[in-house]
Order: sequence, then structure tokens, then C-alpha cells
Amino acid sequence: MITTSNIYTKCGMVGVSHFPWGHMKSTVKTKWVYSCLPAFTSINNFAGQRFIYKTSSEVLFERESNAVTDGRLQNFPVSSYETAMEKISSLITRQRRGEKPPISNKLEIMSLYLKILGLDEDINKLNIIHVAGTKGKGSTCIFCEAILRECGFRTGVFTSPHLIDVRERFRIDGIDISEDKFLQYFWDCWNRLEENTTEQLSMPPLFLFLTILAFKIFISEQVDAAIIEVGLGGKEDSTNVIKEPTVCGITSLGMDHTEILGDTLGQIASHKAGIFKVPLEVTEPFDCKQMKGLELGLSGDHQFYNAALAVSLSRCWLQRTGNWGKKYQKDSNLPDEFIRGLSTAHFSGRAQIVYDSSPNSDCSEILSKNCGGELIFYLDGAHSPESMETCAKWFSNAVKRYEISSHSSFEVENAEESLENGHFLHESKTLEQLEKSFRRILLFNCLDVRNPHILLPRLVNTCASSEMTTLLEKDFKIDNKEILPPHEFLYDDASSGCHSHNYLARSAVIPSLPLTIKWLRDCVRDHPSTRLQVLVTGSLHLVGDVLKLLKR
Repeated sequence: MITTSNIYTKCGMVGVSHFPWGHMKSTVKTKWVYSCLPAFTSINNFAGQRFIYKTSSEVLFERESNAVTDGRLQNFPVSSYETAMEKISSLITRQRRGEKPPISNKLEIMSLYLKILGLDEDINKLNIIHVAGTKGKGSTCIFCEAILRECGFRTGVFTSPHLIDVRERFRIDGIDISEDKFLQYFWDCWNRLEENTTEQLSMPPLFLFLTILAFKIFISEQVDAAIIEVGLGGKEDSTNVIKEPTVCGITSLGMDHTEILGDTLGQIASHKAGIFKVPLEVTEPFDCKQMKGLELGLSGDHQFYNAALAVSLSRCWLQRTGNWGKKYQKDSNLPDEFIRGLSTAHFSGRAQIVYDSSPNSDCSEILSKNCGGELIFYLDGAHSPESMETCAKWFSNAVKRYEISSHSSFEVENAEESLENGHFLHESKTLEQLEKSFRRILLFNCLDVRNPHILLPRLVNTCASSEMTTLLEKDFKIDNKEILPPHEFLYDDASSGCHSHNYLARSAVIPSLPLTIKWLRDCVRDHPSTRLQVLVTGSLHLVGDVLKLLKR
């Protein structure tokens, strides 16, 4: 059993004093006030920092309406993929978080399902890496898969949730399982389980079925290494039907799913420890010098914890399967295959940056200075107080790097002007122009069981921790919820003559997420000198919906 040494502690607050995001150096603290508006998308405009809220009810409604019909599925006959999606949707239970699960003896039931499919013995033949934890378990699985694939092994990885297509949960050799193979294994499992249902044994709930399907896929595809992410907790999770894993891992712990796992780190840790089947070992911190100048494929400083655990898990897997001595010397250097895996790993919706140009733009290079306006989405599915802080640190660093890059490009382009007017004056002009050209937006949603009054201050305070500005609060309301706010909502701070040290706080309501994306694109199109930086966080479901809209 291998675990990381990074354990988060609980911290939450409802109303806090903070420094709003910005570039200027005022030392005046201000109170940030916000409210959660039901059933609509809300934008809070900080004239340089914008916040958009979206309620869980609307997100769930949109996802349910797209659960079966998806642009990706239209090429398949109704009798195959679309029908499979209908069957999967039928397994979704309407249980609310915190309620008693519909199946109390989950592992016993899992064993019966596996025996019906003839998989109960074959699971023990899989060389499994089993990973639990509050935060980072999916990323750790992705790192492990990429490392072992680079080492020459056939890999399978099972993660959750999916963002757009259910096939994302099942990767073979780093690629989502094909639709043909998915249908082959899906119908084999579905038909055999359905034939054996009784009054005492109904069809499994959704996550149990998908876990069973993962085992079916990996056994049938004869993978050398199967990397399995725990769904919830560990001890009572359906993946804990694994009795003989090659190695297990526990990522960082934090306060999430407390209504099920308990409201202390000790209680949560006991659930995670339920997958222990080997001696415990704590990983060493990851030394980025081992990457030989390359960066991790997954962004954010928190990924170094996940990378460290993945390196230890992969090394242990190679040792216990008798492959370490065959391939590598017993030295402290990180093998080249490990470096390639860590640097090429990819996981959608986790610290992901997506550049979206205006639909009417003729530019092929979105980042080109000649391309005019830009719409940049920063997507991360953070949804706990600890992960919101981590997300905020990543976003702050990412936008700073982008602005520094843009600043450098501007200086090169205007080198002649700098020589004429003097370096100091030129630098001031550059900063002023850059500040006017950037607008930051938060597109946020959290499920009803989570408290935005805890999550949002954690996010904003972290973003503001190194930047000081004065906030001027001002309401901006739209009486008719069907009317979109004017584009000046994002831009009129400059025209109003507001001093650049101050930021106006405003709010508005937009009826739906598709209209929000369209509105942002229209703003960029009509204001070609502006770059909008949109942070999308609070829910992986929201991240998936945004990615789906951006791909259309």
C-alpha cells in the first residue's frame, strides 16, 4: 500500500475579507458579497474579474436531456449505441447524496454479478493498481497508465466520471475504447445479467454495472496492467471486490462526501484504508529535476504529489510483476520511460486550457496577435474546499504566465517606441494596455449538497492572495430573465472613467449555459481587442457540459 504524504485539513468560511483579483497595489481590504440565485446562470462582474454561477438543478436538467442523444451518437443505428445509452440511463438511481444506498451488501452483490459473467476468478489474474483518495486519484491513475504504457505494456484504466461520452471511463493503451468494442462488451454483460435477474437480484445500479464492464473489458482485452480508480471511499466501494491487487495507492485526503464517509479526516481515512492489502509505505516528494527539463503532462503544482505516487506505484508494479530487474538498473535516476509517461499524460477537465476563437474569425492561429479577440477557457473539476484552493493557485499561475508572454510579445513589437520614449514610460503604457485587454470570468456550479458560501470564498481568496485592489460594489440587474445583458456589462469600466485602481462588482442573470457561451463568444467578436479568461470549476459535470458546447 502506497500513499502520499500530503493530507489536507478542513477550512471553510461564509463571508470573508479579501483582496479582489487585479494588478494594482492598493492596500484597502474589502468585503466580497455574493448570493446564489436559483435556476439561472448568474454573472458577477468585477470589471476585470467576472463570476458566473450556475445552479445544480439547471446542470442536472441539461445533462439528463443530453444523456441519450449526443452529437457523437447520431451516426449509430438506434439498435446499437443509442439503445445502449438508454439502457445505461435506466440504471441511474434517483438517490440523493446522504441517503442510505439502495444496496447495503454491495460487495456481496458484486461477487454474484461477476460469477454470473464468469469473471470472478479472472479478476485475480489481472495485475491491478487500485487507487483511492479524496483528490487526485484519477490523475494518479492516468500517470500510472502513461508510465506503464511507455514501458511497453498493454494498459487498461478505469476512471470516473466521464465528461462527454461514457467510453472515456475505459481506456485501452491510452485511448478511449472504440464504439464497436464498447458495444460488444456492453451487450454481452447486459444480456447475461438481464437473463439472470430475479426478485432478489435486479440489474445493478449504474456505477456497479460500469465497474463490472471495466473488468469485462480489461480481461477480454488481455491487458498487462489494469489501473482501477475507486468510485467513493474504498472499503465499501464496488471496486473493492478486487482481492489480490498488485499494489494499492492512496492520494491526498480532504473533506468531501462527509455525509457518507464521516466528517473527520480519521473517519474518511478509515474508508480509504479499506483497500489496504499490502504493507504501508509513504512516497517521497517528487523532485522535478528528474524530469530533465520536461514538464508534467497534467498542469498544477498539486500534480507533483500525484506524480510522486504514480512513480512509486509504477515502480512497485514493475518489481512485483518481475519486470523491474529486466528493464532497469537499481539506481535513483528516473527511467526515461517514466519521464515520457509523466510528460505526455492527458486528462480532460483537470487543469485544462481550451482556446476558443470567435465563430466568425478567419484566424487559424488563435494565439496570434493578429487574431484580435480571444476567448480562453480554464477548466478544472474541483469541488471541495481543498481542491478549490488548488484550482485557484493553478488558474492564477496560468493567467500570469499568459499575460507575461503577451507582455513580452508587446515589448518586442514596440521596441522602437521604447527607445524613443524611454523604458519606464513604455513599461507603464504596456501594463495599462494589457490590463484593459484582459477580463476574467468564473463559470461556477456546485451540487446542492455542497455549500458555495464555503467553496467560493476559498477560491477567490486564494486568487487574490498576492494581488491587492479596491472593490466598488454596484448592482447590475436585469428585470427580464429572457434578456441577455448588454456587452457593455464586461467593458464599460473603461468608458465610465473609473480609475484603474478600482473594480466594479456587478451581477446579472443568463438563462442557460449554451446562451452563456454564445454571449461570451459574441462579446469577444464585437470587442476584438479583448481577451476573456474564463475559469470553469465547481463540478466535473459543468466542465463536461462546457467542453461539449465548445466542441460543437
